[in-house]
Amino acid sequence: RYGFTSHKLKGGVFPPEYELECYRRLASALDGDRFRFDPNGVWSTEQAVWFGQQIEDIRNDYLEDPVYGLAGMRRAREKVRMPLATNTVVVNFEQLAANVLDTAVDVILLDTIFWGGIRPCVKAAGVCETFQLGVAVHSSGELGIQLATMLHLGACIPNLSFAADAHYHHLTDDIIEGGKFVYEGGSIAVPTGPGLGVRLDRDKLGTYSELYKRLGAYPYDRDPLRPGWTPTIPNDRWADPADARHPTDMPF
Repeated sequence: RYGFTSHKLKGGVFPPEYELECYRRLASALDGDRFRFDPNGVWSTEQAVWFGQQIEDIRNDYLEDPVYGLAGMRRAREKVRMPLATNTVVVNFEQLAANVLDTAVDVILLDTIFWGGIRPCVKAAGVCETFQLGVAVHSSGELGIQLATMLHLGACIPNLSFAADAHYHHLTDDIIEGGKFVYEGGSIAVPTGPGLGVRLDRDKLGTYSELYKRLGAYPYDRDPLRPGWTPTIPNDRWADPADARHPTDMPF
């Protein structure tokens, strides 16, 4: 539909064995494309090693944040034959320096929110190029303004060798003038206007501001089907893949 040839599967919700089956089926269905898996850092190091070794035959870009923390990432990296990536444990220059001195992560996922803008990301990309670390552009579930920063960032990093992350195709609308950006052949053109190249649609901003006031914040780290569940690291309380219920009371 959009022309993507690199696909990211989010995990860390169901048991690792079930998510492994899903990931392998995805890779089989889209044979010839590239893949990346992200369990959001909720596994133990042992689970990360086990999962990583099971997918070494897949065309993986990288395994993203299988565990939380540089020490755990370093242990997993020693036993898994594929690049490890992060957008959680290397998000500033102090952490980047620590990773350069004792490598735990192969690919740094640059995020214009996490790193504090385009300029720090460009600087970090230069450091990564010097020490031959990979870089990619991370998606935070952005609207058009942050997406514009991501597009400009990707366009000016010479050592960007991976497809950028994107949640943008999941949106039904945007708060920028002219509506949503359009994908063509799996890509979005870099805006050419002044500044970031986008302008706020203030009417839409007002509309969605009122919607936010009515609905409240999106419960990113909660499961509406498990009211008493809270995330722990490492997680050992998985959702049931056989539970076919849908959160019908959720307004999203």
